[in-house]
Amino acid sequence: MITDVVRGRAMVGRRTKDLTKRLRPGDVAIIDHADLDRVAAEGLVLAEPAAVVNASPSITGRYPNPGPLLLAAAGIPLVDGVGKDILDVVMDGRQVTVAGDTVTCGEETWTGTRQTMESLEAKIQEARASMGAELERFAENTLEYLRRESHLVLDEPDVPDVPVDMRGRHVLVAVRGPDYREDLQALRQGGYLREMDPVIIAVDGAADALMAIGRRPDIIIGDFDSVSEEALRSGAELVVHAYAGRDGGKAPGAVRLDELGLPYHVYASEGTSEDIAMLLAWEKGASLIVAVGTHSSMAEFFDKGRAGMASTFLVRMKVGQILVDAKGVSRLYQSRVRKGDMVLLVAAAVFALLVVTAVSQPARLFLDNLWNALELLVR
Repeated sequence: MITDVVRGRAMVGRRTKDLTKRLRPGDVAIIDHADLDRVAAEGLVLAEPAAVVNASPSITGRYPNPGPLLLAAAGIPLVDGVGKDILDVVMDGRQVTVAGDTVTCGEETWTGTRQTMESLEAKIQEARASMGAELERFAENTLEYLRRESHLVLDEPDVPDVPVDMRGRHVLVAVRGPDYREDLQALRQGGYLREMDPVIIAVDGAADALMAIGRRPDIIIGDFDSVSEEALRSGAELVVHAYAGRDGGKAPGAVRLDELGLPYHVYASEGTSEDIAMLLAWEKGASLIVAVGTHSSMAEFFDKGRAGMASTFLVRMKVGQILVDAKGVSRLYQSRVRKGDMVLLVAAAVFALLVVTAVSQPARLFLDNLWNALELLVR
């Protein structure tokens, strides 16, 4: 049994991705996140909390979600399943003590399960062994939605008139998905962003990751629940994702933009925001779509809370001929000037100068005169 004691300021949030923006190193993060997904866990690790207390199980066994393993690997204590009432009792800023599997705030105490790397790996193995039923449901939902969402490929889409010229250009579509920060850094360091200067479409919170590496997105698309106001006011064109046929075609992101007084376009579609970002690039004549952090595996869709992947399957069929993953681009694309080439170039230049000096009488005479002048100055 683990009995180490951690104390810190409590920060409470029902939505983990919102909470990570307020966390400071040394805080105790109190969340309610069943099946903690990888992107949310990465955000927690970057925030460097002293501990994470989850009101729900971080791994329910529905599928093998790797998020909690990232916390364990980073050495961040994780206490699971303490109950949802902790979210109502503990307020931001109060001192919290985490001792083993017990969480204390003032006179109140909660007991959960202190997870370790070993306990989490065991749960992951159990989830893998019982995925058959979940996979069957996922496949059934995908097939059910294929017919309903087939308009994504068959119909002429009602694409908003966004004033960004993409015809014949590379378009980078960035999503808050697996390894998206690392992939963006690789594209920047490899020279791709500088030399190809692609049109950049950020899906929701990926806009802030782009801003962090000094690249302003040309377009931000999504429901804007995880984008900073700084990114929204950066000058990018804003496209609100409206869910056609669902809840009367509501566009949840429009409310926030109206409150901020920012102009925007509306794109109505049943697909995900990353799907319609690719469709926008396709319909606007992009020559290549480079995808960063996009979702393709079943586990990644479970992490996003999707019951099926019909829209993504259909969109990939439509744009597949010009779609590449950023990992492939960063591995294949290298800056044209390498350090080794520069060293060889300088060495060749020096060698050529020595040869010219050796065979040229005027060059030798010039060097002799220069040497004599230097000797006179020294005297």
